[in-house]
Parts: sequence; C-alpha cells; structure tokens
Amino acid sequence: MPVIKILPHPEYCPAGTEISAPAGTSICEALLDNHINIEHACDMSCACTTCHVIVREGMASLNDAEEEEEDLLDRAWGLEPQSRLSCQAILAQKDVVIEIPKYTINHAKENH
Repeated sequence: MPVIKILPHPEYCPAGTEISAPAGTSICEALLDNHINIEHACDMSCACTTCHVIVREGMASLNDAEEEEEDLLDRAWGLEPQSRLSCQAILAQKDVVIEIPKYTINHAKENH
C-alpha cells in the first residue's frame, strides 16, 4: 500500500503525518478516511479547487490530470507546476509527499 506523507499544515495536520491507502484511492479520500479534514466543497466532483494539494514527491506515480482538472487548477490559490486536485489524484503503488496550501478560494468554510 502506498504511503502519503503530509507535510505540516497549521490547521489540518500541524505536526505532519504519514498515512497508508490502497492503490486506486484518491488523495482526498485517503486524507478524509484518516481524519485529515481537507476542504472539498464540491464533494469530490472536480467542480472547485478547495482540495488543491502540491505533490512534492511522487507526481509521476499518480494518474495524469485531465483537461477539466487542469482548467480548474488555474483558479487555485498558490498554483505550482506540481499542483493537483486531491479528489482527482489517484494513488498507484509508489509513495507520495504532499503539501496542503495555506489558503483556498473558499472564504466561507462550513462548520466554522
């Protein structure tokens, strides 16, 4: 099972952590299944950018981004060449290292 190393994020994962998830799982699903409550305003339907992550290592092991995801990423805060929507980034067999950006475009978070 691949391991996702999450770099420290002040709100979602202050100390950083590592989690395992089966191949074929999206990064967003893996985070949520492990109680890392990343925003996902569109309920993982590739319609927003709130689940944006930056893949620091292991990008080549993920599925390729489709055009719809790439178009949406243009609206993401802090876009980098290694940016992905975590709801669309599907794990393969290799480990990945991700960073959750400090901000999203979602100004009105639920449950706050």
